[in-house]
Amino acid sequence: MAVFRFLSTWGTALTSVALLVGCNEAPDYTPKPKGFNRIDLPPHRYQQLAPGHPYTFQYSRFAKILRDSSYLAQPHWINVYYPQLHASVQITYSDLRQSRQLSNKLLEDARKLTSKHQIKATAIDESVLKTPNGMRVSVFELQGDVPSQFQFYTTDSTKHFFRGALYFRTATANDSLAPVIDYVKKDIVQLLNTLKYQ
Repeated sequence: MAVFRFLSTWGTALTSVALLVGCNEAPDYTPKPKGFNRIDLPPHRYQQLAPGHPYTFQYSRFAKILRDSSYLAQPHWINVYYPQLHASVQITYSDLRQSRQLSNKLLEDARKLTSKHQIKATAIDESVLKTPNGMRVSVFELQGDVPSQFQFYTTDSTKHFFRGALYFRTATANDSLAPVIDYVKKDIVQLLNTLKYQ
């Protein structure tokens, strides 16, 4: 009986030790690589901007036109807002017939606004897009973790100055946003190719 009690106590002690040793061992696992958010982008479809502005263009059916609510906003400043993508193309428009000097000032401002991103930009690529309507559009593509990845302006130097910039309201890094940036860029090119003044 004493032998049985000894073996039983010894067996309980061994079981406890085995459990403790088993629980204290580091788990054998491999960390998963960093992943990116899954983004399902709809096919590109367009609609015409409603009347009421001195310009018209086609924009995405998945975007909304919102009036610019900033205190500096002028009557025909709008945002082409993508609710699902947390993206916005901010459009500003100026009538150059108000002042002969206004065109030069707006050109200088457009360049300054782009160059402000040089601190964070790894590259700024400038190109000129010629639209089917004969307009020349200066386009700036910014690389790196910048607040605005795509900017543009076009002017006829005498009547109209039209400028836009793409912004995202999200903390997601730009390399993760790359497919969305490319998606919205295609919509911006459609906007510019269909841009007409009233």
